[in-house]
Amino acid sequence: MTQIKEKLTLLPAQPGVYLMKDSQDNIIYVGKAKNLKNRVRSYFTGSHDGKTQKLVSEITDFEYIITSSNIEALLLECNLIKKHDPRYNVMLKDDKTYPYIKLTNEEHPRLEITRKVQKDKAKYFGPYPNVGSANETKKLLDRLYPLRKCKTLPDRVCLYYHMDQCLAPCEFHVEQDTYEDMTQQINRFLNGGHKAMVKELEEKMHEASEELNFERAKELRDLIQHINQVMQKQSITLTDQVDRDVFGFHVDKGWICVQVFFVRQGKLIERDVSLFPFYSGDVGEEMMSFIGQFYMEKEHVLPKEILISEEVDQELLAQWLDIKVHTPKRGIKKELLQMAQSNAQNSLKEKFELIERNEERTIKAVERLGHALGVGPARRIEAFDNSNIQGTDPVSAMVVFIDGKPAKNEYRKYKIRTVEGPDDYESMREVVRRRYVRLLKEKQTLPDLIMIDGGKGQIGAAQDVLENELGLYIPVCGLAKDEKHRSSQLLYGHPPEPVSMKRDSQEFYLLQRIQDEVHRFAITFHRKTRSKSLIQSALDDIPGVGPKRKKTLLRHFGSMKKMREASVDDFKEIGIGEQLARTIVEYLQEKAKS
Repeated sequence: MTQIKEKLTLLPAQPGVYLMKDSQDNIIYVGKAKNLKNRVRSYFTGSHDGKTQKLVSEITDFEYIITSSNIEALLLECNLIKKHDPRYNVMLKDDKTYPYIKLTNEEHPRLEITRKVQKDKAKYFGPYPNVGSANETKKLLDRLYPLRKCKTLPDRVCLYYHMDQCLAPCEFHVEQDTYEDMTQQINRFLNGGHKAMVKELEEKMHEASEELNFERAKELRDLIQHINQVMQKQSITLTDQVDRDVFGFHVDKGWICVQVFFVRQGKLIERDVSLFPFYSGDVGEEMMSFIGQFYMEKEHVLPKEILISEEVDQELLAQWLDIKVHTPKRGIKKELLQMAQSNAQNSLKEKFELIERNEERTIKAVERLGHALGVGPARRIEAFDNSNIQGTDPVSAMVVFIDGKPAKNEYRKYKIRTVEGPDDYESMREVVRRRYVRLLKEKQTLPDLIMIDGGKGQIGAAQDVLENELGLYIPVCGLAKDEKHRSSQLLYGHPPEPVSMKRDSQEFYLLQRIQDEVHRFAITFHRKTRSKSLIQSALDDIPGVGPKRKKTLLRHFGSMKKMREASVDDFKEIGIGEQLARTIVEYLQEKAKS
């Protein structure tokens, strides 16, 4: 969860798609956002309904792809959902696709709305996320360019001819030059030449408004909005259905990030992200080597085409892989390459910021902590905590943090041997003595700082053992709690006094993490010890009950409480003889009375 919190602070306030992952690194949800920063953060703040809470509880990581517009995000979301089929996505799981405007390749061409792109030499424009706007734009084109509307030619002219929306090739001869002129204009309009028409419509809208013809002005305004919506550029889907891989990369601070966008049948469906040290100094050679490994060693399927920036030797790469390789100079392909490069740049930026934040939480925090105490950097910190319930089964635990990070293989547990009753001071003396006598004998590394989970008494006990018994002068501090059992202040010195330290500083957060970790470790150890002692005291003194039979009893009854409530017959059911069963029942009942 710490990693997620760090990544949330680095989210860009840009449109894009986010992919939520579970502990197995499976994509469980895909979503799109106008503002990635606000949208993704919203999952981890505030209250949610049951379904969203269930989703959030399974999220262990996320990644995102930045797009240049909300429409691109919408289209990419659709493609990724169909590719990964995340189990938390309900919408967009069917085979629904966004519509295209199709200009057919026939003797008498026509315009139609379709959801399938076929290799039929027709021209496809889109896809268009706003279906209504696509339909409105087709209606406008129908009024401007009177191509035929019917799929099969009828025997006579229809209503469209009388409305001047069809040339009626069913009855009149139409020159091919006429069709070519109209198709060129339609092609120009749908490829960005709509701006001149929008400008003309805006002039007519203003004229209608000045003439107080508000109904006509509203019609023209709506038409302009439809055209603008449907003509909004996006680079997620290409209509040529060519399989291509898009390589975007960025180099910074001795690292390179490569993002590969996989476009299949014209749709961006997936990406691959790689970050690695950059040694060679020649980015072209580095990318050539990376692409070779990408297809040869990782066994990725070669596409029909690769898009890559001009730093890479395209001729050599094309000869090597025997596919088309080029750098697009304009249009959708260029935008797609720029999007891959932008995401690579953002990934490197995120990596460096996460490293910096991690250093703030760890290495820099231990340096500032040492400075606050007037000692050197506290690279190695060992922390102690005691745990008991009214003196029963007293234990202690020690955790080690190196450069601000837990070193769990060096954690140690201690059963208190010499202290009777609830005496935290003497327990601390015993554990500190045992720990550092052993380190001295084995000539192991001593800590830069010892931290005691407790107040002045426990700190003083540890200092006394270290200095007066062992001759060690290791700085000892303590983190005291307030009346609400919250970490309140750092204590240090002879005698221990509060040290000025901001509660929201990274060094104070580090002390809190250490305190929480040693407390958790001690409590867990105490619970296990107490559980074992309860079982031992209840069953080990019964003649005829050995380790194997004790295990059988506990597995069958589940707890000592149920065992005490059981009858002789209940014990006989699991293969225990009547005499032993009676002995167990009588012993447990006597024990309960005492």
